[in-house]
Amino acid sequence: MGVTKQLSNDLKTKIVHHHGLGEGYRKLSQRFKLSVSTVRNILRKWKTTGSVQVKARSGRPRKISDRQKRRMVRTVRVNPQTSTKDLQHHLAADGVTVHRSTIRRTLHKEMLYARVMQRKPFLRPQHKQSRLRYAQAHLDKPASFWNKVLWTDETKIELFGHNKGRYAWRKKNTAFQEKHLLPTVKYGGGSIMLWGCVASAGTGNLVKVEGRMDSTQYQQILETNVQESVTKLKLRRGWIFQQDNDPKHCSKSTKAFMQRNKYNVLEWPSQSPDLNIIENLWCELKRAVHARKPSNLNELEMFCKEEWSKIPSTTIQTLIGTYRKRLEAVISAKGGSTKY
Repeated sequence: MGVTKQLSNDLKTKIVHHHGLGEGYRKLSQRFKLSVSTVRNILRKWKTTGSVQVKARSGRPRKISDRQKRRMVRTVRVNPQTSTKDLQHHLAADGVTVHRSTIRRTLHKEMLYARVMQRKPFLRPQHKQSRLRYAQAHLDKPASFWNKVLWTDETKIELFGHNKGRYAWRKKNTAFQEKHLLPTVKYGGGSIMLWGCVASAGTGNLVKVEGRMDSTQYQQILETNVQESVTKLKLRRGWIFQQDNDPKHCSKSTKAFMQRNKYNVLEWPSQSPDLNIIENLWCELKRAVHARKPSNLNELEMFCKEEWSKIPSTTIQTLIGTYRKRLEAVISAKGGSTKY
């Protein structure tokens, strides 16, 4: 019957006409190049209903009315974290029982899809204003300005922490085969804190932070590594130092240290990791290091330093070259969070 529905009514009428002139199923199938079963179905319908036309069918009535659909859409737009289970309960209160997959299909038709929420720093109004001012003030800075910046940051890297959320293709009942398992160690197997810096010419020093870093240790790291990195990266006179607004970065003693050493510090908006290009490099570093599967913290540190030195300067230059897009994104978001 699937083929019959695609035939024109004119063709079906001709089949009925020739059948009335005495032609049988086989002869009709040869004449019109159709299967015998298709001819038979057309003639059976004509003999039963007196017509060859396929009548419109109403189909199964929808369980969710237009009014209920509009209310569902309004609910998830007001509160995007509403679950399909919550919506299921709302419909049940109206006497409508549907599966959650039905609710999802209904919302998909309205171009609404459940997606993992992105984690971003909490932004107060003053944070947004500060980010907006920074973006507007630096939007038209030439490439020569950003090429003078020494970008710095700290990050924590866990020995086994990168295993979270990994997937493996496997067959049924093979979940506990060793190749399909992720080894876990209590407390993540430990972690290390790193301080690093980069500029347009490449990566600078990467050092392990011993214990919990305070203002004193931060200044020691700067004293030992900043000038050495500036020389290595061939930053000329007038280079600019970038750091975030962590308390140890902004303490009185740290500010005094920077004044003594004549640091030209880039004014930085709080809660703005998306404006620091080094954040992208941390992601690259962690992927590369965990691909090598370090077995202890000493190996972890060694692999980090090796992979850090391998990051090509072209990668950093691309991040700096597209920095204006970050600033434009902040301005478009009126100081709010961006995709970066």
